[in-house]
Amino acid sequence: MIDLSKSYDFFQPEKVTERIHIIGCGSVGSTIATLLVRSGLTKLTLWDFDRVEAHNVVNQQFRQQDVGKLKVEALHAILAEINPEINNTVELKPEGWQGKILSGYIFMAVDDIDVRRDIVQKHFNNMNIKAVFDFRTLLEGAQHYAADWSDYKMKQNLLNSMQFTNEEAAEETPVSACGVTLGVATTVWLICSLGVNNFLNFVKGNGIKKLVMIDGFHFMLDAF
Repeated sequence: MIDLSKSYDFFQPEKVTERIHIIGCGSVGSTIATLLVRSGLTKLTLWDFDRVEAHNVVNQQFRQQDVGKLKVEALHAILAEINPEINNTVELKPEGWQGKILSGYIFMAVDDIDVRRDIVQKHFNNMNIKAVFDFRTLLEGAQHYAADWSDYKMKQNLLNSMQFTNEEAAEETPVSACGVTLGVATTVWLICSLGVNNFLNFVKGNGIKKLVMIDGFHFMLDAF
């Protein structure tokens, strides 16, 4: 069991009784999962159909020994090293999210905007959802959107933020000369840390920020 003595007075993980769904276990999803587990949370469901590739090690939580493995299985092993208790509570979904109706908290970390929009639309009137957290990263900057699911306006604002296509998103995404999407761990860890802080604040009854924007290399941060 993980020793939470350094953080327990600040946050008590037993306050979260609902399941936490992490949809997409790449750079954002794997980082969110490790931050949540280090906060003492164990009731996670990991959704991803992909396998770890060598270039993923640079900005994701995976290690060289994980290359070739399913991301959900590799991430589960990493989380279990942090807190072995998670072996009894984590659920792995190597088929990825395919339209299933969920409950609890949702962290969206998939590359496909159509999938994210579909998740929001399918759960828009689902009162079993507590809050939804969305993350969008570039190279130097990133955005984090969130919505308290009991607040209609927040839900609508989140959905309205997704009114673009994958093709339009690709035009804004920096790529190498070989066509590889560029990304650095520092940008990912910054926005994930802020997003998890947003979640912890919400659970503690301190409200939720609907939008956080950062540029980690020009040291800019805005939150609304």
